[in-house]
Amino acid sequence: MLHVGMTHFLILAAILFVIGIMGIFINRKNIIVILMSLELMLLAVNINMVTFSVYLHDLGGQIFTFFILTVAAAEVAIGLAILTVFFRNRGSVETDDVNTMKG
Repeated sequence: MLHVGMTHFLILAAILFVIGIMGIFINRKNIIVILMSLELMLLAVNINMVTFSVYLHDLGGQIFTFFILTVAAAEVAIGLAILTVFFRNRGSVETDDVNTMKG
C-alpha cells in the first residue's frame, strides 16, 4: 500500500512553486499568465501551510490558508476587472502597454 507522507506534499509544493517562478520569468509579456503564476505560487505556499499544520497538530496554518485563499480570490476578481477595462481601452494585455499608463 502506498503511504503519502509529509515529504510528498512538500515536494509537490516545491514543484508548483518552481513552475510559478518559471511562468513569471519565462513569459513576461502577458499579464494574465503572470497573475496565474502568482496564484500557483500562493497555492504552493498554502499546501506547505496545511502540511505543517497537520504535522504539528495545529489549526492555525489551515485557518490562515482560508484567509489567503479569500484575499487571493478578491485579488483575482479586481485584477481581472482592471485587465478587462485595460483591454477595452488599449486592445491588448501585454506588459509593454502598461508602461504607457505612467503619468
